[in-house]
Amino acid sequence: MSGLDQLADTFRELYGREPDGVWAAPGRINLIGEHTDYNDGFVLPLALPHTALAAVARRADGVLRVHSADVPGGVVELDVAELAPGGGGGWAAYPAGVVWALRDAGHPVTGADLHIASTVPTGAGLSSSAALEVVTALACDDLFELGLKRWQLARLCQRAENVFVGVPCGIMDQTASACCTEGHALHLDARDLAQRQVPFDLAAEGLRLLVVDTRVQHELGEGAYARRRAGCEEGARALGVQALRDVAPEQLDDALARLDDETVRNYVRHVVTENARVEQVVSLLDRGETRAIGPILTAGHASCRDDFAISCPELDLAVETAGAAGALGARMTGGGFGGSAIVLAEEADADGITKALNEAFASAGYRAPRIFPAVPSAGARRLV
Repeated sequence: MSGLDQLADTFRELYGREPDGVWAAPGRINLIGEHTDYNDGFVLPLALPHTALAAVARRADGVLRVHSADVPGGVVELDVAELAPGGGGGWAAYPAGVVWALRDAGHPVTGADLHIASTVPTGAGLSSSAALEVVTALACDDLFELGLKRWQLARLCQRAENVFVGVPCGIMDQTASACCTEGHALHLDARDLAQRQVPFDLAAEGLRLLVVDTRVQHELGEGAYARRRAGCEEGARALGVQALRDVAPEQLDDALARLDDETVRNYVRHVVTENARVEQVVSLLDRGETRAIGPILTAGHASCRDDFAISCPELDLAVETAGAAGALGARMTGGGFGGSAIVLAEEADADGITKALNEAFASAGYRAPRIFPAVPSAGARRLV
């Protein structure tokens, strides 16, 4: 039985009726551009083949019922008219928050039954929550004929996570899940959501991009993320700019000299140099010089580790080991404090690097990492 058949069968068992359709939304990795999106900056994510799948049927009675194949527990039943931020709800807060955000924006969502199964690893910095939000939003957009554009769905999903769930994330994760295309990375301007699909066909160039899930769980809602966002906003205010994106690389030294707080200075340095690294990587990819992006990825990791202080020993070990084993470049990806690293390698070197990583983690007494290739994949879509 296929995964889609199993999803539909479980939906029928749960709700006693047929789903109206099945939708998918992927997780993502970020090639470069970490913690730049909420500073109105630039990012370069790509969608993974791992997806959240949702079998969904619309309702007209104001009831929202959600069920996960991946989380213990039964169906969670909610009244859409009573949905409000701050209500808790665990995993169900993500789809519920999307329904709240749609209704709060004036869209006539009158209830739904959802059964969701996801292959996006949770807690790995691969945007499992954004996949859950976007698949819910796309299904509602289709079923209630809302006519929303993908970037609008992403904005609503971000609002659901910011306001309803309470995580102050930027716009990258939701936009990547909604808008990425197969064989490309998404060059996104987080200020105006201008997008460009940048060709990124690794297999054709004899390259592989590995994801190294350290299995160290990160909890972005616990304040470390929020403190960094607040520090960036403090830096922007002190420098008299709308956002740190407005500080050009050639202005960085003067800007740093005007800041008294060392932590804020470090945050500003990271954001300004990271925005420049995104533009450098895009320029190299446009010229077909994919191998040349490796050192820029590694420099990005050093900035995340030293200036933004969001790495951890497992991520640092992954990056150092991959480099010593012959990788072209490596860096942490995602919000940090655990999660995953990415490794750019020659196809012929990938197995040796994987072996070195497994041995290094075992020698350090860490849990074995989960290592798999990142294949630039399609964004959210209706399957059935």
